[in-house]
Amino acid sequence: MNQQYPPFPDSRSLRDALGEFATGVAVVTARAADGQPVGVTINSFASVSLEPPLVLWSLSLQSPSLPVFEACSHYAVNILAADQVELSQRFSQSQNDRFAGIDTTGGAGGTPLLPGCCAWFECRNEVRYPGGDHIILLGYVEDFQRAEKPPLIFHGGQYRKLD
Repeated sequence: MNQQYPPFPDSRSLRDALGEFATGVAVVTARAADGQPVGVTINSFASVSLEPPLVLWSLSLQSPSLPVFEACSHYAVNILAADQVELSQRFSQSQNDRFAGIDTTGGAGGTPLLPGCCAWFECRNEVRYPGGDHIILLGYVEDFQRAEKPPLIFHGGQYRKLD
């Protein structure tokens, strides 16, 4: 972004207001150049287009995983099911091996697919755009799967389930 913006006077209140928009919760996974699996919890996922099939998500510029997601050829968006709060928390915190004890399967480009999710999108890493303190990643969906499970929802700073 070329335009400079003044500091926002009340970022906490803005964040709280944005939290009124209920979102699903996902873990985006990829493989680093050395083959190590990488994953982060997000709630910034959105469908962009059906023809061609494109999705987007965003990642903080402060994320230690940023170099992997900027460079990887593929990533997978694992849409978490209502019973996967522990996975959301695991991939949102700093841990040495977030994948310990998880039996993943291989997706496009070797991306790890997490078990038990309600949907998976295997994406080719197409384009990245600057977005303030985040980077916006646009992916081309090469494959997807869906399971009949209720999704995990995040609203007002708390995990929720659909009734």
